[in-house]
Amino acid sequence: MASSALLTCSCVLFLLLSYRSHLANGEEAQRYHVVQRRSLNPGAVCSSLKDLVPVIKILRLVSRYGPCSPFETKELPSLEQILLKDQLRVNYLLKGVVKSQLDDSKVSIPAEYGGGEYVITVGYGTPSREQTVTMDTGSDLSWIQCKPCSACYSQQQPIFDPSQSSSYATIPCNSPDCSQLRSSCSSSCAYRITYGDGSNTSGAYSHDRLTLSPNDVIEHFLFGCGTDNEGLFQDTAGLVGLGRGKRSLVSQTSQVYHSVFSYCLPSTPNSIGFLKLGEPGDASNTVYTRMLNSSNRPSFYFVDLIGISVAGQQLAIPPSVFRSGGTIMDSGTTITRLPPSAYEALRSAFQEHMSAYPRKPPKEILDTCYDFSGYENKTVPNVALQFGDGVTLDVDSSGILFDDCLAFSGGLVHGVGIIGNVQQRTFEVVYDVGNEIIRFAPQACS
Repeated sequence: MASSALLTCSCVLFLLLSYRSHLANGEEAQRYHVVQRRSLNPGAVCSSLKDLVPVIKILRLVSRYGPCSPFETKELPSLEQILLKDQLRVNYLLKGVVKSQLDDSKVSIPAEYGGGEYVITVGYGTPSREQTVTMDTGSDLSWIQCKPCSACYSQQQPIFDPSQSSSYATIPCNSPDCSQLRSSCSSSCAYRITYGDGSNTSGAYSHDRLTLSPNDVIEHFLFGCGTDNEGLFQDTAGLVGLGRGKRSLVSQTSQVYHSVFSYCLPSTPNSIGFLKLGEPGDASNTVYTRMLNSSNRPSFYFVDLIGISVAGQQLAIPPSVFRSGGTIMDSGTTITRLPPSAYEALRSAFQEHMSAYPRKPPKEILDTCYDFSGYENKTVPNVALQFGDGVTLDVDSSGILFDDCLAFSGGLVHGVGIIGNVQQRTFEVVYDVGNEIIRFAPQACS
């Protein structure tokens, strides 16, 4: 009996080792990722991006937390704060469609409007003054804090003083640029924006010189010069809007950069990504999907998401589930939101492939969490997003789990979906607005 049991054990061990060898070297390697344990807390050192050198039209893009952050406050918020901020972002994107899903007991938690975790540094005015701003594909109007402030929050760099810029001017009331805002106007054009947590910014709609690099200077760039800014925007000077609307940086520079921009979001807070304006260099390894238009939200980037696969197996989700409300590609949302039935199918398949690992209690909207203590590495199934024009996007291993939980949620109503920034990590995501396509190039940053 003992020899029989030993033989059985040996056979099982041999099969397990053979399977892992096959997983590492064979076809199964395309269906699973073997990744090292990683927590939300960033490392202590900022890793450089080897290919990112001082090149025209390329801006350094980093997380606002961690060692690469230009801010003094580098500590990552708690998971609860991150998810709260993310829900505020969703409320902002879908205002008028989705009611607030926040408990009254949580509104006291400090929250920057809806996420916005990636920042770039640009120059405003003549002479140029550096301002570190949030990159946001869900906004059109760019704005920064300006003196004299009636209410300004604390920011890392000196607040921009328009009186010290020889190229600054406000937009007059009778200007066509002012009429686009549909805002109040007395002596000069005014703007006001309110975000999902009640934070807001208002001031003078203005123009000035915007410096992206020594060789890339945008004259008469339209932006909001905010003198009344309330809320917890956390050290940033404001934001740069990369939406599809007429007031965005993309539209204002269309004659120069042909309405094309791209970014690569790094996989960790201690890595560097980039933001590029204009055509990317090498497009040989890219796949692309078409942009869809929405009359209700013309500034957002909609895509035709129609399916999901797990470990190479397509899930039985009718494309109509995704198409009923549409899917937004967004840089400021963290966790991808799926229609409930689509998420349930994804969760069920993912749990089946992760059955070897013990479960942990849910964390807010993240309801599929695992206990990887004691595991140096973990094997997770590949997750791929499928688009209506035959494109399949294999999500990077860093975009499948978030704090050891499945980085997707089914918490929306009305079928509206959002592809968040976790799933976009390490890809160069190219927005070709003129041709209405979005391209994806894998492994563009680490």
